[in-house]
Amino acid sequence: MNVNVYQKEAMTLLNPALTEKDVLMNALMGLCGESGEAIDLMKKHLYQGHDLDRVKLIKELGDIAWYLAEAATGLNIDLSEILQKNLDKLHARYPEGFSTEKSMHREAEA
Repeated sequence: MNVNVYQKEAMTLLNPALTEKDVLMNALMGLCGESGEAIDLMKKHLYQGHDLDRVKLIKELGDIAWYLAEAATGLNIDLSEILQKNLDKLHARYPEGFSTEKSMHREAEA
């Protein structure tokens, strides 16, 4: 699936009463909340004897994707732009692939 198509379709489900500022704030809060739910599943798996619930984890990751699309919408950009900027940053940081040394001694980023 194309991420911009996903963003456009997902935003048809956005609360129409939200202002532009509310859209971004809701997205950022939602990202935090859903990330918390995802890590809670891993905590239960690692430290409380639960099987890793892959079905629930996939659902939580889908919710994270939705809120990321909402954040892009709140910034008035395509989701693909966020993803490309992330790749650009990572390629600049690790031009030959991941390196523990480069990870530990990162230069300040612009």
